Amino acid sequence: METLLTINNVWMMICTALVFFMHLGFAFLEIGLTRQKNTINILFKNLFIITSGLLLYCLLGFNLMYPGEFNGFLGFAGFGLDSPIVNGSLDLAYNEGYTYWTDFLFQGMFAATAATIVSGAVAERIKLNSFMIFVVLYIGIIYPIAGSWKWGGGFLDEMGFYDFAGSTLVHSVGGWAALVAIWLLGARIGKFKDGKTGAFPGHSMPYATAGVIILWLGWFGFNGGSVLSADPELTSLTLVTTCLAAAAGGVASFIFSSLLYKNYDITMFLNGILGGLVGITAGADLMSPTDSILIGALAGVIIVLGVALVDRLKLDDPVGAVAVHLICGIWGTLAVGIFGSLAGFDQFITQLIGVACYAALCIPGSFLIFYTLKISMGIRVSEKEEVEGLDIHEHGMDAYPDFRLNQQ
Repeated sequence: METLLTINNVWMMICTALVFFMHLGFAFLEIGLTRQKNTINILFKNLFIITSGLLLYCLLGFNLMYPGEFNGFLGFAGFGLDSPIVNGSLDLAYNEGYTYWTDFLFQGMFAATAATIVSGAVAERIKLNSFMIFVVLYIGIIYPIAGSWKWGGGFLDEMGFYDFAGSTLVHSVGGWAALVAIWLLGARIGKFKDGKTGAFPGHSMPYATAGVIILWLGWFGFNGGSVLSADPELTSLTLVTTCLAAAAGGVASFIFSSLLYKNYDITMFLNGILGGLVGITAGADLMSPTDSILIGALAGVIIVLGVALVDRLKLDDPVGAVAVHLICGIWGTLAVGIFGSLAGFDQFITQLIGVACYAALCIPGSFLIFYTLKISMGIRVSEKEEVEGLDIHEHGMDAYPDFRLNQQ
C-alpha cells in the first residue's frame, strides 16, 4: 500500500510541475500576441500571479476551498496550512493518491491559472497596481469559494454537477472576470475607430506558438493530474482525449477561419488548440476518442465565432481569452451532458445550473472589485503611457533595448 501511495504521489508531483510550467506558456502566449512595448509589464504580471497566488492559497485559499464539513456554500477551516499528523509524522492515510502537501501544491497551481486568464485580456492598458489588488482579492477569496462549491464538496457537488479538471471552475471563473474587466476598462486606443475594428498584430508569433505548445504539454499535468492518482487506465485515457481534442480544435479552427476570411490565420490555429483543451477539460475522463474529437472540433469553430462576437460587441481582448476560456469553458461544461458516460437531459440541466451559479458569483464579484478600483484609484493608464508603452512608464526599462536603439 505504501509503495502504491509513493507511485501515485510521484505522479501527482510531476503533474504539479507540468501545471507550474504552464505559466511560462501563458507568459509566452501573451507577450507574443501583444506589442513589444508592453512585454515587461506582461511578464511582471505573470510573475506576480504565481508568487502572490501561492502565498494567498497557503494563508487563506486552500482552507476556503476545502473547509471540510460546511453548509455547501461557504466554509473556512482556518488560516494557514495545518497538515494531518499521526504519531508525530505526516498522516499518509490522508488520501490514497497523494499527501496533504502534494494536494496543496497541485491545487495552488490551479488557483494561479484563473488570474492569468484575466492578465491576457486586460493587456496593454491596465494599471499594474490595480491589477495586483484584483489578483489578491480574486485568487484569495472568489476563486476558492467557487472551487468549494464543487471540488470542496459543496452544494453543486451534491447536486451532481461535474467538472473533472476545471472547464468552469478554473477557465470560466477566470473568463467571467476577464469579460467584466475588459468591459469596464475599455478598448485600447485605435482598436475601434470609425466603425471599423483595427488590428494590433502581436510582436512575436514564435513566442505565441511556443506558448501554446508549452500549454498543451502542461495540460498533461492539468488533466492527467486531475485523476488524483496514477491509475493507468484513467490517466492514459485522459491524456488521449486531451490530445485529440486539442488537435481537433486547432484543425477545425484554422479550416473554419480560412473559409470565412480567406487566409490561414495562425492566431486562430493557436487559439483553436487552446479552445479544444479548455473544452475537453470538464469531461476528459468520461469521453471516448470520438467524443473528444467532436468536442474539440466544435470548440475550434466556437473560437472563431467567439472572437468575432467579442469584436462585434466592441470589447477589446488582445489574446482571445474570453472566447478561449469563458465561451469554450461553458461549452466544455455543457458537453458533459451531451457526450460521454454521463450524457443525458438531467445531467445537461445540472451542468447548465452549474454554469449559471458560477456566473452569479464571478460576474458581481469581479465587478465589485474592478468597479471599486475604477472609482477610487483608477484602472486604466494614461493615454501617454498607453501610446509609449507600459514597459518604460511602469517599469523604467525596455524588453528589447538593442532593438529600440537600432530603430533610433
